[in-house]
Amino acid sequence: FNAVEDERMARELADKRRQKIREEELGANAKVSLDDLFAQISDGAKELKIIVKADVVGSAEAVRSSLEKLSNSEVKVRIIHSAVGGITEGDVMLAAASNAIIVGFNVRPDKNALDTADRQKVDIRTYRIIYQCIEEITAAMKGMLAPVFKEELLGHAEVRQTIRVPNVGTIAGCYILDGKVTRKGMVRVLRDSVVIFEDKIASLRRFKDDVKEVAEGYECGIGLEKFNDIKEGDILEVYEMVEQKA
Repeated sequence: FNAVEDERMARELADKRRQKIREEELGANAKVSLDDLFAQISDGAKELKIIVKADVVGSAEAVRSSLEKLSNSEVKVRIIHSAVGGITEGDVMLAAASNAIIVGFNVRPDKNALDTADRQKVDIRTYRIIYQCIEEITAAMKGMLAPVFKEELLGHAEVRQTIRVPNVGTIAGCYILDGKVTRKGMVRVLRDSVVIFEDKIASLRRFKDDVKEVAEGYECGIGLEKFNDIKEGDILEVYEMVEQKA
């Protein structure tokens, strides 16, 4: 009788252990994001963990302070890491391990960080104005986040030379590192992963021909509408805003 009872208890203990492992695995896979933050809060989540990256120390401190003030009786906003510089793969891995989101202010993720974030399902949000960051996260906490447009990254181009054209401005001789560049694309000028300027493409040329797009692995000349202080080594991050269907 004792042997049977011991075996039954052992089976129950093993079942409980397996159930706990399954729950832990499900919890690890349920990554937090602003899009479903309110649902997670409603399901009992008590903490929103955030990694803050910014262009300068003052910005990082201002963003951190503003975000921490969003804590309320239902959910605490906790900054688990705050630093100066672009968003790196290490930041993404920390966010994945901690179930945190990443907030970037005037900085951007590099390609490795973007690829890892996609694999690990880490939510990266970037801003250039602090109040927009605060408004969006506040709306997410209240379940009112409803973006009409979503950014779609098209590609990156490296500036390899610059040409000053009279009455036109600076033309950037570029090599397309990944994705593509389109004539209608929006552009962020990145210098050491910091956003220097945001602009629109004014001209896109292959040799002497105006073109609509240039694919990865090809060279082209890019002129921007307003920004002329382009330097060799700058990265042009090209994207478009896509309307989200209800």
